[in-house]
Amino acid sequence: MQVLAAMSGGVDSAVAAARAVDAGHDVVGVHLALNRNAGTLRTGSRGCCTVEDAMDARRVADRLGIPFYVWDLSERFQEDVVDDFVAEYAAGRTPNPCLRCNERIKFAALLDRAIGLGFDRVATGHYARVVDTAAGPELHRAADWAKDQSYVLGVLTGEQLARCMFPLATTPSKAQVREEAVRRGLAVASKPDSHDICFIPDGDTRGFLAERLGDAAGAIVERDGTVVGEHAGAHGFTIGQRRGLGIGVPSPDGRPRFVLEVRPSTREVVVGPHEALAVVELAGARTSWAGERHPGLADGLAVEVQIRAHADPVPAIATLAGDELVVRVEDPLMGVATGQSAVLYLGSRVLGQCTIDRTVAAEPAAV
Repeated sequence: MQVLAAMSGGVDSAVAAARAVDAGHDVVGVHLALNRNAGTLRTGSRGCCTVEDAMDARRVADRLGIPFYVWDLSERFQEDVVDDFVAEYAAGRTPNPCLRCNERIKFAALLDRAIGLGFDRVATGHYARVVDTAAGPELHRAADWAKDQSYVLGVLTGEQLARCMFPLATTPSKAQVREEAVRRGLAVASKPDSHDICFIPDGDTRGFLAERLGDAAGAIVERDGTVVGEHAGAHGFTIGQRRGLGIGVPSPDGRPRFVLEVRPSTREVVVGPHEALAVVELAGARTSWAGERHPGLADGLAVEVQIRAHADPVPAIATLAGDELVVRVEDPLMGVATGQSAVLYLGSRVLGQCTIDRTVAAEPAAV
């Protein structure tokens, strides 16, 4: 097949491209330039899309003997990922930019361009599996659950999955990927993995948002409305946050407070005890399905739901009520924020996901 290998400059995408070549496909490598002002060098495991990353990807392509190109998608990335990230925080929600990048850049803009150029598949270094069935392709967890990335791929549709190739799907561990890179003579074999948000390489999310949204002072309040502190911008807080609250008044029982709610319209940040973070139901109308939508969702389907990339999945009942996906968990979840993605699993299979619009607390708010 004609395969376009997305090459980030890291070890996973390098080995994925190499395996596609070994499988006999006609492979072309492409590096996505996503940062308008790309740095020259990467700082350890922080950031990506630097000039260094592009050069690393090019060296791997040269080693594999495949053509290599750099595609500038920085304008699309700014609009669909960075601007979306800022807007979501401004609205009091907590987005997942990696998931949004997969949805709108790597498996939309990139895939669309690849298909337009005549490629059959797009290969990436993601740890996940596509299983072909009579009903169409299904997305499943990778063999290495410690590295499984099916959560951030939960936004993909069946049509997109049909064009995806994940050569690392059945690799037992990341260590084996690095060992393989050493055997192949790939210079990125020991390169650190990327962490944090790629377009905030210094890790200062609050500072990044403050630069774009400015200061908007407001009150930090208890659930009964008692003011216990002040803040410079509600966008600097997220549900479940404990540190950096800047509260000068201790709680009556001496226990730590956590962020329970962010109210952009009144600029209030609501805090309270840890148990008040418990959520028994979550729902969202922005849904997508990784293949055929399961018919059992109409009447309530026993599934597992995962609300963060590295969270444990928990048992739940998922019901599609009109356009809204409603998920009721067996045991309360802690610190669920609107804007997060709730991904549904049936065994190892990803059924689909919703962006969380609302939650139902396990206990009524204190007044």
